Amino acid sequence: MALQLASPGIQVREVDLTRGGVDTTINVKAGIAAPFQQGPVNEIVTITNEKELVEVFGEPSSSATDYQYESWYACSNFLSYGGQLDVVRCGGGDLNNANVAVGSSAQSSLLIENYDDYNNNHTGDTNWYWAAKNPGNWAQELKIAAIDAAADQRISGILTTNVGTADTGFISAHNIQVGYAVTQNLEGTQIGIGTTSDANGYLKGVITGVGASFVDVKIVSYVSGLGTATNIDYQENSLYEFKVGDGKQIGISSFTFGDVGILTGTAVKQDWYDQQNVLTSVADGGTDPVTVAWRSVLPKPRTNVYVSDRNGRFDGLNVVVVDTDGKVTGTPGSILEKFGNLSKAADTEVSPNKSVYYKSYLADNSKYIYAGISLVNATDSFHNTAPRVVGFQTATEVGLKGTAAGAWGQDAQNVVFNGLGNASYVTKIGRDYSGVGNFNAPVGDVLTSYDKLADPVNSDIRFLLQGGASGTKEEEQAKANKLISICETRKDCVAFISPNRDSLVNITSESTQLDNALSFHAPITSSSYAVLDAGYQYVYDRFNKKFQYMPCSNDVAGLCVRTDRDQFPWFSPAGTNRGSLNFAVKLAFNPGQASRDRLYSNRINPIISKSGAGICLFGDKTALAYESAFDRINVRRLFITIEQAIENAAQAQLFEINDAGTRSNFVNIVEPYLRDVKAKRGVYDFLVVCDDTNNTPDVIDRNEFIADIYVKPARSINFIGLTFVATRTGVAFSEIVGTV
Repeated sequence: MALQLASPGIQVREVDLTRGGVDTTINVKAGIAAPFQQGPVNEIVTITNEKELVEVFGEPSSSATDYQYESWYACSNFLSYGGQLDVVRCGGGDLNNANVAVGSSAQSSLLIENYDDYNNNHTGDTNWYWAAKNPGNWAQELKIAAIDAAADQRISGILTTNVGTADTGFISAHNIQVGYAVTQNLEGTQIGIGTTSDANGYLKGVITGVGASFVDVKIVSYVSGLGTATNIDYQENSLYEFKVGDGKQIGISSFTFGDVGILTGTAVKQDWYDQQNVLTSVADGGTDPVTVAWRSVLPKPRTNVYVSDRNGRFDGLNVVVVDTDGKVTGTPGSILEKFGNLSKAADTEVSPNKSVYYKSYLADNSKYIYAGISLVNATDSFHNTAPRVVGFQTATEVGLKGTAAGAWGQDAQNVVFNGLGNASYVTKIGRDYSGVGNFNAPVGDVLTSYDKLADPVNSDIRFLLQGGASGTKEEEQAKANKLISICETRKDCVAFISPNRDSLVNITSESTQLDNALSFHAPITSSSYAVLDAGYQYVYDRFNKKFQYMPCSNDVAGLCVRTDRDQFPWFSPAGTNRGSLNFAVKLAFNPGQASRDRLYSNRINPIISKSGAGICLFGDKTALAYESAFDRINVRRLFITIEQAIENAAQAQLFEINDAGTRSNFVNIVEPYLRDVKAKRGVYDFLVVCDDTNNTPDVIDRNEFIADIYVKPARSINFIGLTFVATRTGVAFSEIVGTV
């Protein structure tokens, strides 16, 4: 390059060849779709270890007929080799979310697949109060307890007189229950405030407790004859008298009671919240093992500052989730989650963009539940709380139960939210795929769930696992071809396939097993993006405490992970050095030499039990049906690795100028990477062409950029010939080398 100087001097030129590069990180993530006991449905969840697998998707099933444990251990075993997993729980069958419905029974067709499904399709549901976070029987008998800020002071009334028979059984006869809003006109003298002057207007309150001869009433406010509302805060030891009257109203009045009986009570500074329990009798007749007071779990809910600043009241709500039957924790009555002072107001924030509206907050933060319709006016056989009915004289009055103006889910401005009291609910009708504890998911639904893994943008996997292989021959063949189709489309991952269980397990004849394996794999799509084996391994199921047969395909994928960790993707995962399976005790089918020969000639990798070496993969063919460099696992994985790495590096060239500088820069990025691969024994040689020979004017005018990369892949050793020659003593080796 000519110097750009007009007079003697020094020109300094700086060239940046450090921009861009090739990421040499090796991806060891696999994907699988399968039935599980719990977890979100049709959503990709990345799992890094067995502990996470249990936490998200539950333990393996103990069923001896659905073989769900095969898919579960496909995940667990693969993770043991050091890989990661994108797991999709498949839908289908009779899956149902355990729930608490509006009405007398839980919803039998409530399927909320995942968080997005809830937000997109179920936030407007009006037929359920609570639902388990994901479907399945695992959530049967979850208890959700809720208590709010609508009642914070207790005034007890006790029936003291019997005037005739008018008061006998009055409370029960008139179905007076917790949750009724009450109001009473004030006439004459208002007892207990030290005055004999006439009182105009009325008192408003809510019944917070009911006995055979008493009621607890929380008085909330006094409304004057002019309509002005005043919050009430009674003083200790003030005397109040209550009467029960027609219209299901209980109120404070003068001594003109008529003939229905008198309730007397003393206003005591006794916090109503302090008397309430989280754990009480459950709806199915059972009893919680312990009684836990709300005050020992969470502070009393109060009006949030955000709401009070906007002239609202009573939005505070506490929610607790209890493991009633111990299905989750193993300990009945364990508190799983607790959420304090959530809000009934849809717009409540405790900080910018941090909502505490109970529906959205629980959706974002609870592991166990979603919230449905607001908990007002609820009549439900699955919890021991009374109906919520309007007891005010007019529908326009606000501040307690049943008034439209106080409905939950409004913005906070000027709203006095409807009260709930202390309510508990129990979830019902949580169903597994085909009955309680049954995980026979329809194969069509499993294949549909694999579609979630088809787009590389959504899932950056390099292996696609078959999971269980307990279906029929035809079902597992359909699954195999589905997985291969995904891999062929993606071009960046490999599927691993074993024959179905019935082809190998509990068959004593080696020849029959061989024929079954050949028959199973014969119609499988020819592809270098698949690996076929003929193995079913016997491993210990530590969760169900017994030995079980599992397909080997998922472990073969794990061997590739181990190879990546110990060497590089272009090394073969087979043999005694890298091909030993982690947990196999024995094989359902241990092919002899003749069987291995037939398997290998039909692109099927034998898995053998070899004395001194254990159980190992003894072949490294892909499912390609013709001879090619790509009929070997190491070559296919070499090209996936370098193609992905160089493709990512090429992203930096997009929208740059197609000239010699850009092309040279690209070559300077790629060649060092390939030299490194060569040094690590991945290729014998390579050539990168990216110049004006393949970036012609026509190519440039089409806004294209062309690089041709030639690679001589390294080949694995499949066959070894050892020739031992004995010679006479007087013969020189040079005389006979090459002659035998």
